[in-house]
Amino acid sequence: MYLSRVEIATKNRQKIKDLTHLGAYHNWVEQSFPDEINLGERKRHLWRLDQLAGKNYLLVLSENQPDEGQLEKYGVSGTVKIKSYNRFLDAIKIGEIMRFRLTANPSYSVLQPGKKRGRVYPHITVKQQRQWLNERSEKAGFKLIRQRLLNSEGDDDGFAFDIVCRDHPVLYREKGHVMRLSRVTFEGLLQVRDVTVFKETLIKGLGREKAFGMGLMTVITEV
Repeated sequence: MYLSRVEIATKNRQKIKDLTHLGAYHNWVEQSFPDEINLGERKRHLWRLDQLAGKNYLLVLSENQPDEGQLEKYGVSGTVKIKSYNRFLDAIKIGEIMRFRLTANPSYSVLQPGKKRGRVYPHITVKQQRQWLNERSEKAGFKLIRQRLLNSEGDDDGFAFDIVCRDHPVLYREKGHVMRLSRVTFEGLLQVRDVTVFKETLIKGLGREKAFGMGLMTVITEV
C-alpha cells in the first residue's frame, strides 16, 4: 500500500481548468496509475481533498505506487510525496489511541417496493451525520474516544469527535445530469479495538461514494 500527496496548483488557473467537479478529480487519480490501465487491472483507489495551512492537497491511498508525473499533472511542481503505508499498518496495536481525520458521505438507504436495492438518501443534519459515524465505529474496528468539546455557547456538546467541514461538491454524470454529493469531514480521537478490522477500514474506506473522494480515513498516533 502507498499513501501519496500532492499540492494542488490552485494559483495556476490555466493548469487546473479541468478540475471543475468530482469526476475530474476521479479521472486525475485514475490516470495516475497508467500501468493498471495498460494491463486492464483497475484497482480501487481511495482519495480525498485536504486543506492544510492555506494550501490544498490531493491525498491518495493505493495498492500500487502511482506515476509521479501523472500525479503532478494538476499539482505544484516538486510537491509529490509517495510513502509506503505497509510499515505503518503493520505497527498498529490493539488499544492504541489515535487522532483521525475522515471525509465521508453519511447516508442511508430505503427499500423501494418491487426493487432489490434501496434508494440512497444523505443525512442532512449535524446530529444525523455524527450519529452515522457513531453507529459504524464498532464494526469498523475502533471506539470513538470521549473528549470535552464545546459548542458555540461554551457548553459540553456530548460528542466524542467534531465535524470540521460540510459541503456539497458537484458531480457531472452522463447526459449532462448534474448532482451534488454530501461531503463531511470528521476529526477526533479513536481507540483501536480490532486490529484486523481496523486495518481493513483504513485500506477499503468507510461509507459510500469512495470513487469521488469519500471514505478515506487517516490516523496518527496520539502522544
